[in-house]
Amino acid sequence: MHTYLETAAAETSMWVYFLSACAAGVALLYALWSWLIPAAVQYNAWGALLWHDVIVERALDLLTRSTRPKRLLRAVQKNATRGDPLSVISAIDHFCRHSEWAMNVGDEKGSILDSVVSELNPNTSLELGTYCGYSTVRIARLLPPGARLITLEFNPDYAAVARQVISWAGVQDKVELVEGPSGDLIPQMKERFGVETFDFVFLDHWKDRYLPDTNLLEECGLLRKGAVLLADNVICPGTPEYLAYIRNSPRYESRYFQSHLEYTKVEDGLEKSVFLG
Repeated sequence: MHTYLETAAAETSMWVYFLSACAAGVALLYALWSWLIPAAVQYNAWGALLWHDVIVERALDLLTRSTRPKRLLRAVQKNATRGDPLSVISAIDHFCRHSEWAMNVGDEKGSILDSVVSELNPNTSLELGTYCGYSTVRIARLLPPGARLITLEFNPDYAAVARQVISWAGVQDKVELVEGPSGDLIPQMKERFGVETFDFVFLDHWKDRYLPDTNLLEECGLLRKGAVLLADNVICPGTPEYLAYIRNSPRYESRYFQSHLEYTKVEDGLEKSVFLG
């Protein structure tokens, strides 16, 4: 009887130890996932992009059988007021800061984007890279009556989400979202879309397309004198060829706005370039 009790006590202790170890492991993993790794990559460019845009996104896609754009859309539908663009922007910013990072221009650089659009007050605008429609909503809400924003998105899944976000914000009457590669669509702007020139162009798509698409806009005569190009992520991930061109070309007067990669402390910025003709 004594041996049996000792054996039972030993087995109980072993199970308690095992469960305690499991609980400690789960707690450690949760701390690493939620706080330690995100804090560690806040100031590291490639660490932040690898963690947020590869590891976390793929893990959550697998666990939820969904996608980040769809999860972002649900956050908008749950927390934003329909027809209120500011509440849509706020809902996305909150989602990106407290739930999942996403590659929007973000709130910090978004305020720079707002100031450029408000100062220019453009009638015709072009956005290269819609993603989920965050910057589209930021731009469209500031446009004057009768103004037009054409936004190009290569990924049809992103475009499907962006249409719903734009509609939820109530700015769909000012926005024309077109799916397809920018290199094919830019030469069609005059004939297919009836655009003579753009007053404002926001570049926020594939970074290796910044320079070729800028050259296309020039060749197609789509930039009026005084038109403004505003390029995001010129430091992180970076667009060295575009910056070298735009800063050294006599056709542009360029200025850099220092900021941070969306929702992190990693240095990034926007390049504002005025087309001189």
